[in-house]
Amino acid sequence: MNNIIDSHIIWLRDVEATLASYRRMIDATIAQLTDGEFFRRPADGFNSVAILLRHLGGNLTSRWTDCLTTDGEKPDRNRDAEFEPWPGDRASLLAYFDRGWQILLSALQQLNASNIEQTIYIRGEAHGIPQAILRSLSHISYHVGQITITARMVHDGSWQWLTIAPGSSAQHNQSTWGTPAARGKSAEGA
Repeated sequence: MNNIIDSHIIWLRDVEATLASYRRMIDATIAQLTDGEFFRRPADGFNSVAILLRHLGGNLTSRWTDCLTTDGEKPDRNRDAEFEPWPGDRASLLAYFDRGWQILLSALQQLNASNIEQTIYIRGEAHGIPQAILRSLSHISYHVGQITITARMVHDGSWQWLTIAPGSSAQHNQSTWGTPAARGKSAEGA
């Protein structure tokens, strides 16, 4: 039993590292946007980067506030309003989003061997904690992709790639992997 619980704790640290990488992508994306681009919808019926961050902030706040003792869909959450234009400025929206993000990270830090196997609820549906975390991680990754694509659509000017830029794979591999021998292959088998 302890090995399973220890594995859960190791897994949680990997989840936190994955979340940190998604947060870096979000931050690097929005850093490239003007305020106008941040709030701009690429077309009718599409969400702006601001709206996507508002939705994520509301979702994370609802799901992870008191997650061990209350349902993840809080009665005071107004999900539909999350898809309306933000009434404040960029800084206030980023603070709202960051609050939800910090609530998620704080909830993960509260998990330990005594509660990792607890059942929690989202809209009355039972979830194991790992299942609820995976659900949230999938939701975040989905919206990170939307945020990045939307940002590229509304941004005027050059774009700084968040991952390996097209045409740069060989250079990236050489700088990160080094020689074929460093990748565990002999020069003859490379």
